[in-house]
Amino acid sequence: MSTRPTSGPLPGPLVGTGWLAPRLGEPGLVIVDASVGAHRDAKQRIPGARSFDIDGALSDHSGALPHTMPGSNAFTEEMRSLGIDDTDTVIVYDGVGIYSSARAWWMLRAMGFDRAAVLDGGLPAWAADGLPLEDGGPVPAARCGDFTARPRPGLLVGSGEVTAALADPASAVFDARSRDRFSGAAAEPRPGLRGGHMPGAANLPFGEIQHDGRMLPVTELRAAFSALAGDRERMVFSCGSGVTACVLALGAELAGYRELSVYDGSWSEWGLPSDLPVVTGTENGGPQL
Repeated sequence: MSTRPTSGPLPGPLVGTGWLAPRLGEPGLVIVDASVGAHRDAKQRIPGARSFDIDGALSDHSGALPHTMPGSNAFTEEMRSLGIDDTDTVIVYDGVGIYSSARAWWMLRAMGFDRAAVLDGGLPAWAADGLPLEDGGPVPAARCGDFTARPRPGLLVGSGEVTAALADPASAVFDARSRDRFSGAAAEPRPGLRGGHMPGAANLPFGEIQHDGRMLPVTELRAAFSALAGDRERMVFSCGSGVTACVLALGAELAGYRELSVYDGSWSEWGLPSDLPVVTGTENGGPQL
């Protein structure tokens, strides 16, 4: 079993390149690349990074919805194959900045693992700082880890919990999609989905809580959420397929909110033809009483 890094505890759910660079190679520190789409097969990576494959084994492919959470046994098996131990510290990054890395961080938290953080600015920030990169495919783990998933209820929720939150005066539901998709002015990229949003949801596009791929300062994050949520502390986040909703969850966590959930199916489920209500227009809402 590995030991924790010798340089002290994580400073929080977000670390900078200045924190990570001097710790490369420390015992118990695991770096994973959670890039998706075109960035999934990057030709360069942070030295020693392993592949946290959200497009592949780290989504449940037994159903029709993309990027939904695999079961605890499958998640445990995949983490062990990455050589991750229960006592490790895991730093997650992606090739965009902060995009799918937040999804990996939230998945780890939902499975009971707290020693994980997102690299602020991701691979672009690492490269811009002139830090070392390595070529070739992802680095396989030298051995299996002893990670064990311990699922936490409530961090990932379904449409029933979202429906309840929309009607709850103490809860705020946020949608991380673009403003045009939220309003219904732009077609959904996935065929067969209705345009628009949940009645009562608030629109906060995930890119608006970042600058140049890095998270905004804590005071600005708090202001962004409180402007829409008021004094509500309970928050549920949605997006297109449950990925960028986790960027909002990361921002809210940094801003000091603690009662947070991510809608795993997100618009890929809610937007399907069904009795789940959909409205169009640009108004940011509140609880539907």
